Amino acid sequence: MSFRSIEQLLRRNSKTKISRNIVDGVHDQKEEQLVQSLRELLLASNQLPDKFDDYYVLLRFLRMRGFNILKAKEMFLNMLKWREDCSVDAIANDFKFEEYDAVKRCYPHGFHGVDRFGRPLYIERVGLVDLSKLVQVTSIDRYVKYHISEQEKTVSLRYPVCSLVAKRHIASTTAIFDVKGLGLNNFSKSAREMFAEIQKIDSNYYPETLNQLYIINAGTGFRALWKVLKAFMEARTLAKVQVLGTNYLNTVLKAVDPRLFRRNMHLSNRRMLTPR
Repeated sequence: MSFRSIEQLLRRNSKTKISRNIVDGVHDQKEEQLVQSLRELLLASNQLPDKFDDYYVLLRFLRMRGFNILKAKEMFLNMLKWREDCSVDAIANDFKFEEYDAVKRCYPHGFHGVDRFGRPLYIERVGLVDLSKLVQVTSIDRYVKYHISEQEKTVSLRYPVCSLVAKRHIASTTAIFDVKGLGLNNFSKSAREMFAEIQKIDSNYYPETLNQLYIINAGTGFRALWKVLKAFMEARTLAKVQVLGTNYLNTVLKAVDPRLFRRNMHLSNRRMLTPR
């Protein structure tokens, strides 16, 4: 689905009451009270921009901080500061990743349809990443900006359009990382630094947008590496990660249609939901 067609679909449906109810979803009464308390706290100090005056945005920060309102407020304000310091709105609106096709050849990744619930399905063939070629076609800084731009598209476009198609509220992503062949020996310092930076961004500034991460084809080398990588991840995120060996199919197919999964694991460069 193209970027333009997603925008057109949202515009066509955004004015109807039914569509608004689908995107908005059903609110839990206790959660709604906590969201309202956080909202009032932010409004009282004039720290809630219109763009983020949204029930589900505030709920994500509350969930990430165990519904502690003061901690959620601190996390939310840190997000606003980061967006200003890093010019995130400019990245979302103006950043052009001209090297996208070259990057895909040495770092196979992308959105490939949806899971059984209707969430965006994201797949990375991490074991096939050629970092030496990657840094020849882009820089770590530009790749991180690309990642931020994709997160912005996911929150503002992918989730709303998936909600309309699935006729239920969608606000998280299911991910599959194929780590066949990956271990400590071929995961360089630069790769670790990039992973840490992306993980920090996702956890701190886009909290609770991961539904489940399936790490498949994990051998002994990756399991040793995983002990290092876990240090960069928050407990709530770790709880959503399943590390699986080669006997992963039954677990993954509980979340993903088998036809979609098999096709995309063989055609991992095919773009089905990435708006470009």
